[in-house]
Amino acid sequence: MNPAIVEAETLWALLEARAERTPDRLMYVEPGGRRLSFAEFKATCERVAAGLQALGVDDQTPFSWQLPTQIDTVVLSMALSRLGAIQNPIIALYREREVGSLLDQTRAGWFAVLGEWRGFSYAEMAAALSSRSAHPFSILRVDEGLPEGDPSTLPPPPSDPGVTRWLYSTSGTTSAPKVVQHTDETLIAGGIGIADSISPREDDVGSIVFPYAHIGGPDYLVMQLRYGMPALLLDTFSIPDSLETLRRNQVTITGGSTAHYLMLLEEQRKTPKDPILPLLQVLTGGGAPLAGDTYYHVLEEVGGMICHGYGMTESPMISNGKRTDTDEQRAETEGAPIPAIEILVVDADERAVPRGVDGDVLVRGPMVAKGYLDPVATRLAFRDDGYFRTGDRGHLREDGQMVLTGRSKDMIIRKGENIGPGEIEELLMTHPKVAAVAVIGLPDAERGERVCAVVETPSGEEPLSFPELQQLCRTAQLMPQKIPEQLEHVEALPRNPTMKILKRELVAQFS
Repeated sequence: MNPAIVEAETLWALLEARAERTPDRLMYVEPGGRRLSFAEFKATCERVAAGLQALGVDDQTPFSWQLPTQIDTVVLSMALSRLGAIQNPIIALYREREVGSLLDQTRAGWFAVLGEWRGFSYAEMAAALSSRSAHPFSILRVDEGLPEGDPSTLPPPPSDPGVTRWLYSTSGTTSAPKVVQHTDETLIAGGIGIADSISPREDDVGSIVFPYAHIGGPDYLVMQLRYGMPALLLDTFSIPDSLETLRRNQVTITGGSTAHYLMLLEEQRKTPKDPILPLLQVLTGGGAPLAGDTYYHVLEEVGGMICHGYGMTESPMISNGKRTDTDEQRAETEGAPIPAIEILVVDADERAVPRGVDGDVLVRGPMVAKGYLDPVATRLAFRDDGYFRTGDRGHLREDGQMVLTGRSKDMIIRKGENIGPGEIEELLMTHPKVAAVAVIGLPDAERGERVCAVVETPSGEEPLSFPELQQLCRTAQLMPQKIPEQLEHVEALPRNPTMKILKRELVAQFS
């Protein structure tokens, strides 16, 4: 084993092991200059854990937080982990509809937010939700300071890695997000997958430029703790503004999604003889399949290899490209299955198919979630033998690499975000100018997919205008990423004999 690697069964124990192994090594840095070593980070988390404990937070407390990617976000999360609290990370893009549903489903006792971020008042939203919630909760304003106390008052850290202490959310095909149950064991197993695929080196500096509240947050944390890798945290990633910060902090590993790769490629083409990230070694991410030509363009023009991965909220990592793979493998596949995962590709009757044959992708292993809070959703998603139905289609090649070819579930992936069309369709159907609607994802070079609404207009009505569509969505407090970016009108939506709308035909028509 690499002597730099540390291992443990819980996230807190993993942090303790790393802080003991390399206490003075940098763990986090922010653009404003705040820096914490592994030992300083651990000590800060312990003080905050003691402060939370004084407020009544313990291992039975459901604690939701909606925060951008900042050091205090990770400190709060690990302080909750030290207490064994049941935490519910919520991505900052969610608005009242989604957040209210999650607070109710998880029966949150606390909700941590910033007062305002990127022009949106999270404090006002939290107060509004609290005033009408059936389950009262307290609000913690992180921008006013995290609570601190005496670490000597803390109980022993939790030791059982198999207890559900993490409640993540994922978009379903209905209006309410589904709550996914994870444990330290599942998160560490997923994090090991990306950690050992990337295998950070002594001089590597990582970066988290995506929402830490995503399932990718603990993935990255495990990689940092396992290998002792420092990381730059960016709460906002934009091109070209973020590039100087990446360069100044000597970042060698960055990424997040296919959209990130394409943004870097576009910016590099403006100055082909002047590398925008001269120290770049690896780009990593997921959220949408990677086109082979994108891989080669990035490799030749930006200068870093892409180690693309495949994962989802229910299984943080499934497969991932490695530094040791060939260019062809990294360009044309989602990498090899990570350690300990079982991938089963099946036909319509859920019988296994040979390698090289497309089918529905099922997964099983220690990184797979323990199910949803909704037992009905769990029964539908999991087979009796423990295999989880991912909703994706693909095949395993003869060399063992994973190839994705499509999705069997009705889901749009926009910049790595899962968007369930059902919620948007239900909302649009409330408008008098909509007789029927299909919301689809159309291929988009920047976003992966863009959200398009295809509408049938009732007889005698004027067609729905794009401003009317947007206003309806904003009034309903729909998160901005769900608001359709394209509106199309048809006389009649294509349907099969049972009147189900044929969305594939619409995708082909409007792509």
